[in-house]
Amino acid sequence: MTGRRGSLAVVSTPIGNLADLSLRAVDVLRSVDVILAEDTRHSAVLLAHYGVATRVEAYHEHNEAASAPRIVRRLTEGARMALISDAGTPLLSDPGARLVRAAIDAGIPVVPIPGASALLAALVGAGLPLDRFTFLGFLERKGRARTEAVQAVVASRWTCVLYEAPGRVAGLLSALRDAGAGDRPAVVARELTKQFEEFQRGTVTDLARRFADAPPRGEVVVVIGAAVSPEPDAASIARRARELRAAGMSARDVTRVLCEEMGAPRNLAYRLAHE
Repeated sequence: MTGRRGSLAVVSTPIGNLADLSLRAVDVLRSVDVILAEDTRHSAVLLAHYGVATRVEAYHEHNEAASAPRIVRRLTEGARMALISDAGTPLLSDPGARLVRAAIDAGIPVVPIPGASALLAALVGAGLPLDRFTFLGFLERKGRARTEAVQAVVASRWTCVLYEAPGRVAGLLSALRDAGAGDRPAVVARELTKQFEEFQRGTVTDLARRFADAPPRGEVVVVIGAAVSPEPDAASIARRARELRAAGMSARDVTRVLCEEMGAPRNLAYRLAHE
């Protein structure tokens, strides 16, 4: 491999429907020297389906700390590798971040091969605002970290996307309800891209009740609507505008801050910024 530049491709794989693997991903998986897979037996089904005969090695959360330096060394010697997870886009609640960071630090090109993603599939099917969203993955399971994570969802001004095990969905929704998000719109998406794909919609309270005695089956993504801030009154916005102008802020920046910080209508913010 001497004289050839190594590279690391981060390849998205199907989250259920095998037909969702892109043509580019197939070409990359066939052309690299090694495929690094989270579960080699699981990935063997996908690779066999597409006739990919490339050698596969295990790379998962239990061996990544020890394996990353060795893999990077091989990359610097010219090896071309592809990283895949069991399903979806690697690094998103899956191992791989340590290896990608180490490869970048070593000057190795990291090439994303986009494709299926459970969080994006859930978002586009949820029917909730998508202009901004927060992906939180699996929340912490207990203690103060759990409480703070739940409170972060409750306080979020953006749609939140969470991963959760099916048997813990009711507990998650109940925790969000008890923390003050009971009236927020929510969606539980399960078995995305598979035969029994389903979106259950309602408020957080509705869904907590629905799944209390009948947990959803299969892979689950939970989408929670944003917190709705009360509309600021005109007097408060005007007062804030005066404070910002007195601090020497430009009219353009005053307009921006009034819109972002207080949710002021842009026309009103512009007028107050120029008074």
